[in-house]
Amino acid sequence: MLGQKIEPLMQSIEEATAGLLFPSESDFPIEAYRFGEEEPTPGAVLRARSLPPDTPIEEATVASFFEGLVEGDDDAAGRFRALVDLLQRELTELRVYRVGKVDIEALVLGRHPSGAWLGVTTKLVET
Repeated sequence: MLGQKIEPLMQSIEEATAGLLFPSESDFPIEAYRFGEEEPTPGAVLRARSLPPDTPIEEATVASFFEGLVEGDDDAAGRFRALVDLLQRELTELRVYRVGKVDIEALVLGRHPSGAWLGVTTKLVET
């Protein structure tokens, strides 16, 4: 029953991210991601990704994470704006976690009305 409530939004996120790449030193796809019921604190994120507790993790805002990507009139900027709008409209308590150094896993997560946490994930390379 819970999955039925979440699936339409997950489908919308998948459609919004289809073929969308997050630019960094290497461009990686952005993918729909379901975290689960537990609140995604830094410790919970590290446990969910099976990473050691001393793994570097930073919290960022949605605005700072997508800064520079939502400006402009090109197709990619429009798609990033649509994705951010979708996440902000459908999810509450949005947060961004950047996990690791150099090879970074990024998660943009928010709370669905069902209580589940979901959003998108991608990888970044920053040297």
